[in-house]
Amino acid sequence: MLRGLEPLLLLITKSAEEPYFDVERTTSYAPALPLIGRAIFERLLPGVVCVGGPTRGADPIADAVAYYSTTVGHPIHTFSIRRDRKKHGIPGWVEGSAQAGDLVAFVDDVVTSGGSIKEAFEKCQAHQLVIVQVLVMVDREEGGMQVIRDLVGPSIPVEALFSYGDLLVFRERHHGTDPSPQGPRPTVGVT
Repeated sequence: MLRGLEPLLLLITKSAEEPYFDVERTTSYAPALPLIGRAIFERLLPGVVCVGGPTRGADPIADAVAYYSTTVGHPIHTFSIRRDRKKHGIPGWVEGSAQAGDLVAFVDDVVTSGGSIKEAFEKCQAHQLVIVQVLVMVDREEGGMQVIRDLVGPSIPVEALFSYGDLLVFRERHHGTDPSPQGPRPTVGVT
């Protein structure tokens, strides 16, 4: 599961303070975006035309996938699920390029209990998006992945790139047992 993702793991775990891994810090760090884009793109099912999920958590991931997809000649579009329904312009929950009937991959940065993802799924369904897979960066291992699996059923793959346990083991091996204080930015070189 982790082969080829070591640079991304270094970025997530570099400046983590126990017990929190700041995935948003990683998804906003420019050198991490090509790694994220490739990692998610390579897991997309055939037929997926759009990726997205709850705003802020999913946005940089979806954008990284969209950018990467153009570099390999297979453009994948993005969408974002609003927290609050838009009240002006064209009202709705979904922003971006997803259209009713599109096969989409639902992405997010972290899953804990699965509650916010469940709400976002319902908004996708109201927009008539066809969720064919779910990909999250980190499973906090607090039951959320099972909530998602129960919600989408056995025919839809649900995958986390990393589990909380993966991150703890990786950090211990590569950074020692003492968590580093958070600095202004991760300083890991990306190749």
